[in-house]
Amino acid sequence: MKGTFDQVSYECSKIVTERYSTSFALATKMLHSSIRGHIYNIYGFVRFADEIVDTFHDYEKQVLFDKFEQELEAALKDRISLNPILNSFQHTFHTYDIPKHLVNSFMKSMRMDLVKNIYRTDTEYKEYIYGSADVVGLMCLKVFVKGDVEAYDHLKESAMALGSAFQKVNFLRDVKADFEELNRSYFPNTNLKELDETSKKRIVEEIKADFKLGYKGIIGLPNEAKFGVYTAYKYYYKLLKKLQNTPSLEIKNARIRVPNYQKFGLLARSYVKYKMKLV
Repeated sequence: MKGTFDQVSYECSKIVTERYSTSFALATKMLHSSIRGHIYNIYGFVRFADEIVDTFHDYEKQVLFDKFEQELEAALKDRISLNPILNSFQHTFHTYDIPKHLVNSFMKSMRMDLVKNIYRTDTEYKEYIYGSADVVGLMCLKVFVKGDVEAYDHLKESAMALGSAFQKVNFLRDVKADFEELNRSYFPNTNLKELDETSKKRIVEEIKADFKLGYKGIIGLPNEAKFGVYTAYKYYYKLLKKLQNTPSLEIKNARIRVPNYQKFGLLARSYVKYKMKLV
């Protein structure tokens, strides 16, 4: 039965989320059950595309990505795919009328990772961030507001800012892996070989500005989404604070993490604030 196949597809996207990002999976569990599965579906899609360009070093990445993109286009057109991740994504795509240009921009940024290593200008940097992060925030926003166009337009700028903040935190945290293993440098006008405190401070302040705008949008989210998004916000902001307090040399030589006991502490405090309507 098609229903059984669809259910298996959704479970696959959930598994992908839980295996690849325990932090995001934890935040997603805080969403209302009516929208939770759709966020798994979005994450599964973006994670698989990202895996192709970031980790499949022993294979022809270009060929794999081309094939994935062709299967994506067919899934969106036919409303079915034998790839369970794409089958679950197309369901969410059509259910919430996600604009196709958001998907196109995401795939464009992922394709850039196949051929581009250094982002030298703010224009290049912002284009990549928009496609790799902002549009993912907008896809999720479509689900959070359940397709309400007015609410989507009102919260759009904040959702993009929050997506940017999350991505930039990842960039700063993963400086070592991106630069040494993938030979990538996303931050323009920054010498990652000699990352100093001045450069780090500039990056941190830029991310804080994104978080500030992103928080304004969280306040306006529907209750079904607010607690989950706020949990993710608190986790990434905690990670940013750890990066801010970590010497730049150490950031270049180790991957900074938030221990599990701190994650659960953040979750508990976030829940209290949410229940007391302080968010």
